[in-house]
Amino acid sequence: MPKKLYNVHLTETEREQLEMYVNQGKKSTRSITRARILLLADEEYHDEDIMDTLGISRQTVYKVRKKYNEGHYQHILDLLPEKARPGQPLKVDSRVESHVAMLACSESPPGTARWTLKMIADRLVELQVVDAICLESVRKALKKTNSNLGSISGGV
Repeated sequence: MPKKLYNVHLTETEREQLEMYVNQGKKSTRSITRARILLLADEEYHDEDIMDTLGISRQTVYKVRKKYNEGHYQHILDLLPEKARPGQPLKVDSRVESHVAMLACSESPPGTARWTLKMIADRLVELQVVDAICLESVRKALKKTNSNLGSISGGV
């Protein structure tokens, strides 16, 4: 077995805090898993055993060990929470929603009785408000307007 690059040696206080964290209250599952990794690593479990016990990847064990050894924390519990994730950017912002509402409230194109979701979506692309938009996004934007726009149909 190769020598560990990042060893974990918890103080008695750190161990108590982690054990209390795992056993008390409602926490994020990932945070509890990180606490358990530190506890098992301190007991000198091999990475494979930690992986099998907790059902996690080698990379997860490595990252937690590394984060602990970097020592950029004031309190052991500072290592446990996740960093904020940016998430997927909004596809339909307030600017797009206002264009949808304006189109829906305007006169329908010649030869049609009313705006359809498809016609609104096509017009948004034509006006270069968006590169592409699905009918469901148009429907949700219309639903947010809280106005009765008559009978806008989803037909093609």
